[in-house]
Amino acid sequence: MRWNQKKAGNENIHCWNWWPEAEVATDDRGFKQYDVLEALEMEAMMSDILSRITQHKGTEQPQTSQEKCDPSVHFLIIEGFLLYHYKPLDEVFDQRYFLTVPYEECKRRRSTRVYDPPDPPGYFDGHVWPMYIKHKEEMNKLQNKIVFLDGTKTKEEILCYVFTDIKKAALHCTS
Repeated sequence: MRWNQKKAGNENIHCWNWWPEAEVATDDRGFKQYDVLEALEMEAMMSDILSRITQHKGTEQPQTSQEKCDPSVHFLIIEGFLLYHYKPLDEVFDQRYFLTVPYEECKRRRSTRVYDPPDPPGYFDGHVWPMYIKHKEEMNKLQNKIVFLDGTKTKEEILCYVFTDIKKAALHCTS
């Protein structure tokens, strides 16, 4: 497992890759099981996330509310619905979001993406959609911690909502 790193302005973007295809489990129908925690090296990911968080934390405690809400606050965005199932990560999340999409829209979007390796015939209906439903039901159990967002809205609408929500949380960082 390895990080892919790209530069975007002053920030680094890191994408965690799946295990090589040969190391990903296959179910009894022959579908690769990418939608399970075992497809990711979670302990290494957690170590890297904690390292990034620690590198931005000062050793001194802020004395005033202005210091506590310093405008140079750093944000770390961790993306992936499987991550909500990994308990150690629960301690580092301040905000949680889950995009919901109806079957037809999800299938349409999936069909426009190019995967390596490509999806085998029947993969969407036999694996992708059932795993989405399974994980969505599990997210519903954690509903008080997760904000469900309508994934059919535009990227701009979703980004605007999330950005506003994060700004509100940052303004209340002293509470």
